[in-house]
Amino acid sequence: MNDKIYKIILFIATLVIPIICGGILYALVTDAYEAFEYFGFFKFLTSSEWRYTEGAEQYGALPFILGTLLTTFLALLFCIPFSLPVALFVGEYFKDTKIANFLSTVTDLLAGIPSIIYGLWGFYTLRPIIMSLNISPQGSGILTASLVLAIMIVPYAASLSAEFIKMVPNDLKESAYSLGATKYEVIKKIVFPVAGSGIFSSYVLAIGRALGETMTVTMLIGNTNNIPNSITSTGNSMASIIANQFGEADDLKLSSLIAIGLILFIITAIINMIGKIMIKHARIS
Repeated sequence: MNDKIYKIILFIATLVIPIICGGILYALVTDAYEAFEYFGFFKFLTSSEWRYTEGAEQYGALPFILGTLLTTFLALLFCIPFSLPVALFVGEYFKDTKIANFLSTVTDLLAGIPSIIYGLWGFYTLRPIIMSLNISPQGSGILTASLVLAIMIVPYAASLSAEFIKMVPNDLKESAYSLGATKYEVIKKIVFPVAGSGIFSSYVLAIGRALGETMTVTMLIGNTNNIPNSITSTGNSMASIIANQFGEADDLKLSSLIAIGLILFIITAIINMIGKIMIKHARIS
């Protein structure tokens, strides 16, 4: 009897997650419908205008989609040269040593720092450096936001990648060493081929983390509603435009902002789903 009750409780608790997810999706679709109906779904996605003029409103998501994708993939590009060496250091070169455990702790600590702290550091420390190097006159922009985003996603990518590197069977590595292979050859020809899909999925999940970042990007991207023409120019992401204008929005503008949120929800869900599938595949193989 107790076991049956326990199973019922677990089943009900399990249903809560898909119900919440479905409720969020339903609310977003319902509130975004006005914007899609007024502008058309594909026109809304491809339009670069964001005009508030009453009676002649024109809202398009393209600048913010491009701003989001550009900052995210630049952040990933900056992240890889730092996160991969950390993963190799912790997962292979100094596996299960005190220094590796210390580095893992510090990396996990970075993952727990609130994003507003990263934003403040970027605004008061990194932005003046960018200005002093004459990279960008205002200091803010796609590049500045991407650099801080890269620092934020390093812990996620490094920790997950290290776990997959540790999962590589020792028998394979010991066999290679017995044949005279060097550490570099073992990593190149055994560790990367075996753990490669898992490492790749770690970066896919890191992309999902960066896509929805709000406060850091809002403070550093420059908040201009135009399509970025270079990595040093200012722009807006989907999350930052919502954060900046949601409080004062109503009617069609509010629906347009919610539509942008729906697009961000779908993109993030797809990327996270791809990452989960690849992690499952890596564990099976």
